Amino acid sequence: MLSTEQAKTAIRQIQSIVNGGFTDQISQLDAQGRILSDSNVWDGPLASNFRGSTWPETKAALDKAKTELEQLRTQLDKISQDIFTAGGGA
Repeated sequence: MLSTEQAKTAIRQIQSIVNGGFTDQISQLDAQGRILSDSNVWDGPLASNFRGSTWPETKAALDKAKTELEQLRTQLDKISQDIFTAGGGA
C-alpha cells in the first residue's frame, strides 16, 4: 500500500471542507432559493423562469451534492484510517 503526505493532506482538507459546514451552506442556499421562488416575494418574467426551471434544476443538483457529501462523510473515517495506516513506498 502507498500513502504519501499529499494523500494525507488531501484527506484532511476534504474532512475540513465537509465537516466545516459545506452541507450547511447548501441548506442555506436552498432556503434562499425557496424564498425567491415565492411569487409573493418576487414576480415577473425572470422570476417565473427562475421558479419554473432555474431553481428546480439548481435545487436538484444541490440536493444530489448534499446527499453525496453526506455519504462521503460516512466514508471519511474509513478512508482516513486507510490513508494514515498505509505505508510509504511503491
